[in-house]
Amino acid sequence: MELKIKKADKLKALPDASGLTFGTIFTDHMFSMDYSPGQGWHDPRIEPYQPIVMDPSTMVLHYGQSIFEGLKAFKTQSGEIRLFRPQENFKRFNRSAQRMCIPQFDEAFALAALTELLKIEKQWVPSEPGTSLYIRPTIIAMDPFLGVRASHTYRFFIILCPVGAYYKEGFNPVRIWVTDQYVRAVRGGTGEVKTAGNYAASLYAGEEAHKIGFTQVLWLDGVELKYIEEVGSMNIFFVIDDEIITPALSGSILSGITRDSVIQLAQMWGHPVSQRRISVDEVINAHASGKLQEAFGSGTAAVISPVGEIKYKDKVMKVGNGGVGSWAQKFFKAITDIQYGKSEAPDGWILKL
Repeated sequence: MELKIKKADKLKALPDASGLTFGTIFTDHMFSMDYSPGQGWHDPRIEPYQPIVMDPSTMVLHYGQSIFEGLKAFKTQSGEIRLFRPQENFKRFNRSAQRMCIPQFDEAFALAALTELLKIEKQWVPSEPGTSLYIRPTIIAMDPFLGVRASHTYRFFIILCPVGAYYKEGFNPVRIWVTDQYVRAVRGGTGEVKTAGNYAASLYAGEEAHKIGFTQVLWLDGVELKYIEEVGSMNIFFVIDDEIITPALSGSILSGITRDSVIQLAQMWGHPVSQRRISVDEVINAHASGKLQEAFGSGTAAVISPVGEIKYKDKVMKVGNGGVGSWAQKFFKAITDIQYGKSEAPDGWILKL
């Protein structure tokens, strides 16, 4: 396919990089591509950032057939722009597409289109410490039809957003609340897919957490409400008696790319990570015995997010001394140093523009 490029007539003023938040400012251009049964994926284009015009009956609005990804572009001190493991994002995107009955796309072509978009928007990649350009590929169902079936037509688009820290706390401990009333997903459902409905299902519990002063929800399994799964926007790790533990992927947990990076780094350092079922009771008992040393989340948005407190029922547990643990600090530094070009990356982890 030929990638067509149409530049914006007027460019926006670049924001002050020192005051960037997350998800509020978007660049001048976007990538778009359409799907129809007769043509397959077609008409790939880079065009000015603009609204998507759709019929009120468009299927994504009614039945939620939508998937997305999240990755980042980073600028090094020398001005080089780098992507962190983007091939893994597009692989996961296609896995999500398969689960949501969306046609597969050419991953190599999508990545090439993204790099062309980034070359056009390179001035938008901020250089302040801790900042980056967030990348949001999305596919939505576009049939104007009211009926429960897979759509026949789709729109694939990528938008870009210069960002600072995801959490207002920055790289400081967050407080998380374990809910035993609401569930995010069950095995056999769509919990392992980056689909819009999963996040919609998490919002109410998230609001409840905020009301009592907590940043995120820590979800338990949807059957027994016993085993820990993930945090609202992160995978979760615990350090108990020097064992690094993360819940095993069970079909209801998102396969995080940062999660995988943490696991691989730990193994390279000779400290394997246990991927297994871990119950909330095990965490409580470890805290009571003084063996709960650390907890931290991992994800594209925050990279590594230390956990300072965990609330379960009426009990609030301070993790370690409530500060940033040594493993969280080590993983955060290692990953961000790779992303910003301050240290060597494992083979295949960095794509340079």
